[in-house]
Amino acid sequence: MHWIQQDVTLEAKERGFHLVTREVMRAVDLSDIETGVAHFFLQHTSAAITLNENASPDVRGDFERHFRRMVPEDAHYEHTIEGPDDMPAHLKASLLGSGLSVPIRDGGLLLGTWQGLYLCEHRERGGPRTLVVTAFGQ
Repeated sequence: MHWIQQDVTLEAKERGFHLVTREVMRAVDLSDIETGVAHFFLQHTSAAITLNENASPDVRGDFERHFRRMVPEDAHYEHTIEGPDDMPAHLKASLLGSGLSVPIRDGGLLLGTWQGLYLCEHRERGGPRTLVVTAFGQ
């Protein structure tokens, strides 16, 4: 069994849904794993990681518009110490999640044809984000 664990710092991105598959995979070498699993864990409470459409940027825009309507900033939250986008960002991050697992085959992620890793940035100025990648297999 071969184990890899690596922190990947994703550069700061504007609020929205960002395809980060290439950025993450440039930083993590899975070539020693023929068959296994990679787990991705985002160490933040106001951003999320998810898997979805990797081709059309329209999908990412639709996600952002949907989540802005679903979790509005003007809902009179009590937790506003870091600004009006803070509590909505926490709610969106909880809805989407901080982790996901993807199979590995022949040293690469076994993603579907149209699948990619998204960083879901829910803050106007979230800053760099840390993603912990833990992979294991044979």
